[in-house]
Amino acid sequence: MGYRYAILGSGRQGTASAYDIARFGEADLIVMADADLAQAERNAVRVNRLIGREIARPTQIDVRDSGAVVRLLTENGIQAFVSGVPYFYNLDLARAAIRARASMTDFGGNTDLTRQQLALDAEAKAAGITLTPDCGQVPGLGNSLCAYTISLFDEAWDILMYDGGIPQNPEPPWNYILTFNIEGLTNEYFGTTIFIRDGQPMEMTCFQEYELVDFPEPVGQLEAFTTAGGTSTMPWTYAGKLRTLQNKTVRWPGHFAQWKTFSDAGLIDLEPVEVDGQRVIPRHLLHAVLGPKLYARPDQRDLVVVRVVGRGIRDGREAQVVVDLFDWYDEATGFTAMERTTGWHAAIISQAQARGQTPRGGVPVELAVPGPAFAEELRKRGFDLRVEWKS
Repeated sequence: MGYRYAILGSGRQGTASAYDIARFGEADLIVMADADLAQAERNAVRVNRLIGREIARPTQIDVRDSGAVVRLLTENGIQAFVSGVPYFYNLDLARAAIRARASMTDFGGNTDLTRQQLALDAEAKAAGITLTPDCGQVPGLGNSLCAYTISLFDEAWDILMYDGGIPQNPEPPWNYILTFNIEGLTNEYFGTTIFIRDGQPMEMTCFQEYELVDFPEPVGQLEAFTTAGGTSTMPWTYAGKLRTLQNKTVRWPGHFAQWKTFSDAGLIDLEPVEVDGQRVIPRHLLHAVLGPKLYARPDQRDLVVVRVVGRGIRDGREAQVVVDLFDWYDEATGFTAMERTTGWHAAIISQAQARGQTPRGGVPVELAVPGPAFAEELRKRGFDLRVEWKS
């Protein structure tokens, strides 16, 4: 007998999760739920067509109705589900998961809310389930790759992560495409993140510590800088255990100067300003004006880059390792690299939850699946994962 899963929010990344679960999750059923029933139906048909069997079943759900969520999970015997809805619904969904005794992952987006979900640890343990928020590309896959990199050492000292989703063929003037909602991008570029420096968590603001980083061809040189939230729960998990932990976003050269200018000008701010007698939120204006210029055209292809540089002791000697993951738009399935790295990461964690392979309770993503086991799951899916040691 297989497992029963649900996807709440069956958009682009949720559909990618459903596809991966259908392929690798020994699924008997995947309920694909969405506020937009037509979207759920369309994407369930897509998953079933790609898999070649009737495994995904569409339905409509309003995730604001906790009672309806609990009924959907319990009546369908759901053992694990992925939340693909905006992050501000996830705390209430975590409470619903506990009531329904169904394990939960989500695509996160806010570290403070993630920590509130993890604080439900005792209730989740009592229900016999696992709550692992903040899955996806980064945070998410990056956290799991950091855990893998740490596992390669006898004693790890420093973990430096770089990541980004970029167009394969950048086009001026932006050299960037959006394969997800622009809200996610501006959320990354506003606020702070937490690093570990000298063993202790410290707060960093966005658009700091600019550097250029060289990657193997055909990628080449990218620029890197600080953005919000990428480390998620890792600073608290590894405080006092690592000397250094940090994460920077990578983009094609020129992106940093453009977006730091927007930030310095106040165009990413959320405080309303008066324009011609109307109260306008600067960020919303930026979304309306710039968003249509950034969303990917059907002919544009994306690329995801994740690099983790680790330093420490291995076999009694100081060593450095570079762990690179490159993923490209998949012509066979039509999934973007961002959909694959985001949706498939949450799916890997959800499948481990369903199989009882994760600790129960509120479990940070970097502790949910052991690093070597996670790397094996990536290779099983054909990800381009490279490990290079340097003295």
